[in-house]
This record gives sequence, structure tokens and C-alpha cells, in this order.
Amino acid sequence: MKNKQHYIIPIFVPHLGCPNDCTFCNQKSISGQTKQVTKKDVKETIEEFLKSFKEENSYKEIAFFGGSFTGIKKEKQEELLQVAYEYIQNKKVDSIRVSTRPDYIDKEKLSLLKKYGVKTVELGVQSTNDYILKKCKRGHTFEDVKKASKLIRRSGFILGHQMMIGLPESTKLDELNTAKDLAKLKPKIIRLYPVLVIKGTELEKEYNAGEYEPLSVDQAVERCKELYYFFTKKRITVIRMGLQSTDLICSPSNEKSEVIAGPYHEAFGQLVEDSIWYDLIVEKIKKFNVKVKEAEISINHENANNVIGHKRENIIKLKKLYDVDIKINQTDNIKPGKFAIKVLKTYKDFLDE
Repeated sequence: MKNKQHYIIPIFVPHLGCPNDCTFCNQKSISGQTKQVTKKDVKETIEEFLKSFKEENSYKEIAFFGGSFTGIKKEKQEELLQVAYEYIQNKKVDSIRVSTRPDYIDKEKLSLLKKYGVKTVELGVQSTNDYILKKCKRGHTFEDVKKASKLIRRSGFILGHQMMIGLPESTKLDELNTAKDLAKLKPKIIRLYPVLVIKGTELEKEYNAGEYEPLSVDQAVERCKELYYFFTKKRITVIRMGLQSTDLICSPSNEKSEVIAGPYHEAFGQLVEDSIWYDLIVEKIKKFNVKVKEAEISINHENANNVIGHKRENIIKLKKLYDVDIKINQTDNIKPGKFAIKVLKTYKDFLDE
């Protein structure tokens, strides 16, 4: 049976409820909004998205992003949640999720979320290394993350975590340790965000002073890929890699962009997925007992772009590094997520011609 299409209705609440400015953060840039959200805004956004959804038999979720939702005044939380909850009650929407800080979770706040049908609570963890958290002026510790995560799960919510790659003084090992720490807290979902240098942040000053060096796109892809492998083995679903592109979060070459530097790419998540597929293909080719010159990959049409790679990068790399010419056969006979390779020509065949 085909899985239901999952649609997200994003409601951005920029900087509301957040007690401090992290060195890497400018919520107005990241959310693409500067004004406070009203009941009217929420209703209009939901209606607009519902009209745009194509599949009727789909799972629809309202998601409050940005800021720290449970840090907003209780009256404002209720004002926004009441509108969303109406759509749950009339069965136009299936669930609600919110994102917040670990130090803004307690039983009372979770009871309020439960009252209005919230199913998922995501925590902006970023790192579990207290030194790095302090360096970034996060204003909370790993102990806060542990307490909040346990309370969220015990209260019956789906727990989500958000972590960042490439924070100041964070190494590849630090990030793997963060992943291990988070896995022990049993989140169901996780988001991976490579650090971008955004205008108007303290990190921009550090970058301009030569005190911070952001990751390259390739470095960020490799680190995210390793974390993806790790979380997938732990049966934790990685639901996003890379910030959502907006009018402000876009290529630094765009004059309107708020991004100064860092591993920005409009299809960052695809780059990671493409790299994962590339590894799988190389692994299979290496298992053949002959030097492959030409091969055909049969793949479901859903995965064809990942196999080919962004701007045909995987095809080009296979030719450049292994001198293998790849032909793609898109077929519904292969299940999504699977593929088959057939050797069309070996090097011996090529030399004998």
C-alpha cells in the first residue's frame, strides 16, 4: 500500500518566546518574517496551504516553527493554538507540531499543548557538548535537554530533536557524540542543520574577524551523511537536512541574501541523499569480480534523480573516478529505495573490440 502524502503547513513565529540571541541566530532572516503572527495570519496561512494540496487522501500537519513556542506568553500560545485546533476538530488537518527550547518545557506547558491536540514537540538541541553550547550562547545545558526529552516522551508526545553541524569549535567527533547522546533519549525524528553565517549575528563578526571558519558544502554533506547513517541504524527518521530556502536564506551571490558564508545549497538535502546512493552503487560495483566498463542501473522512477545526482554529479563521478559508463533504466518493477545493476561491458570486452 502506498504511504499517504505528508503535507506540512508551516507557521513561522519569529523570535517570539526566545530569551536570548544565539551567536548563529537571526530568526527574522531564518523565518523570512519580521512581524508577529496573529490569529488571522494563522487562519489565512492554513487556508492557503489547504487549497494548494493536491492529494485529498493525505496527512496534513500544522507546524509552528521559529522562536520558542512554549516560551511565548500563555495567552498568545492559546490564541495561535485555538485556530489550529479548529482544523483538527473539523478533520481538515490531522496534527499539530511545535518547536521550542529544552529549557522551556515543563508539565504545565505540555498540558497546554496536549489540550489543543499537539502531537509532536521538537527541541532545538544543537549540541550536547556544554562547552559548545556555552560558546554559542545557547542559554541551556545538555541536562536541560535530557530532562525535557524524558518529560515530552512520558507525556505521550512524539519527540523530535534538531542538531547543528559545524558550530564554532565543534568537530566531526563532537557531532557524532551528540548523535549518540540524542539516540539514547529516543527521539522519533531529527533535523540536521549545517551552520550558515547569517547577517546581523555575532557569528558574522567572528567570521569577519577570522575567528570562525564555516564548513564547505562537501564537508557538510559528508558529516550529514554519516549522521544520517547513524540515526537510520537507530531507527530515528531524519526528516530534514539543511535550512529551508527563502527569499532571504538563499545563495550568498544573491544581493537579497542574508547568508554571508557557509554550506548553503538550494538542494542540500538532495546532495546528501545523492551521496548516499553513490556510496551504495560504488559498493555494488566493487563486488563484481571484473573491471566494469559499462553498467545499467535499474531503478524506480522515484529514486532516479538521486542515482543520477544533482546536475548528473553521480554519473560524472563514476566516470571520472572508476571509468564506468552508467545507463539508467527507470522501471516500476523495482521498489522505491531499491536498485539493480547489470554489467553491460567489462574492460576485457572493451579491449577485445
